[in-house]
Amino acid sequence: MAGPPVTKGHLPFGRYRTWYRCTGELPGERPALVALHGGPGSTHDYLTGLAALASHGHPVIHYDQLGNGGSSHVPGAPPDFWTPRLFLDELDNLLDRLGLRDGYVLFGQSWGGMLAAAHAAARPPGLRGLVIANAPASYPLWLKEMAVLRAQLPPGVDDVLRAHEAADTTDSREYFEAMMVFYNRHVCRLDPWPGEFQATFMEIYNNPTVYYTMNGPSEFHVVGTLRDWGVEDVAADIAVPTLLISGRHDEATPETVRPYFELIPDVRWEIFEDSSHTPHLEEPERFMQVLLDYLKECS
Repeated sequence: MAGPPVTKGHLPFGRYRTWYRCTGELPGERPALVALHGGPGSTHDYLTGLAALASHGHPVIHYDQLGNGGSSHVPGAPPDFWTPRLFLDELDNLLDRLGLRDGYVLFGQSWGGMLAAAHAAARPPGLRGLVIANAPASYPLWLKEMAVLRAQLPPGVDDVLRAHEAADTTDSREYFEAMMVFYNRHVCRLDPWPGEFQATFMEIYNNPTVYYTMNGPSEFHVVGTLRDWGVEDVAADIAVPTLLISGRHDEATPETVRPYFELIPDVRWEIFEDSSHTPHLEEPERFMQVLLDYLKECS
């Protein structure tokens, strides 16, 4: 039996182009799910499993945010080019050009969850639901919790990390190896990492412009333009049913996620006990069932 149809292409976005892929037909039986990947400066690859939702009547839209993957790369752009507003405008452009404004659900993972929350807080009339997965409510909160997690690393690991951060030698092999101790605990605990996750990881380091500018050299050393940004001040304005997802071992610790739970009026929170930052890969069966149960409310 043939699966849902897949279409791919590029959408004009000002002087640039946004790569997208749609699994399923538009319009579908149920609202389309639009997937916002993490980073910033990541790609859609590690979220490809969400395409399975198309078999349940939800068309699934993946796209690569500007600067990475199949979308336009802008290597010479100044740091102030890369802003949350830019990516919110890109999302609006995608929704308009694909004709999704009459009904859609956002799934935002990590940085994509913060972006999705900011979009939802503006109360767009076609938004039916919001999934915020493994996302902090602010980077100041994130940095505070990174200090806690770093202190729990095996003896000597954080000393190596901090020595390289102070010397601005975060591109060294020693820094990378120490960084991976953290990543294997709090980003993806599977061994080996799934191919789709490795693909995304390598995309960041093959083209680090956006990630290094907005975030920094690693998940836990945020020294980029986002270091003071957050969505706590607008979370209470979110007016659609919201599903929070996080992992028990997640770098997005409960303290970073809790403001969503406390501020969004209609919200529930699912914690995946055997996962870190990627429950959709680490506990895929439970993840899919939780997501399908939630999506029934949005149809």
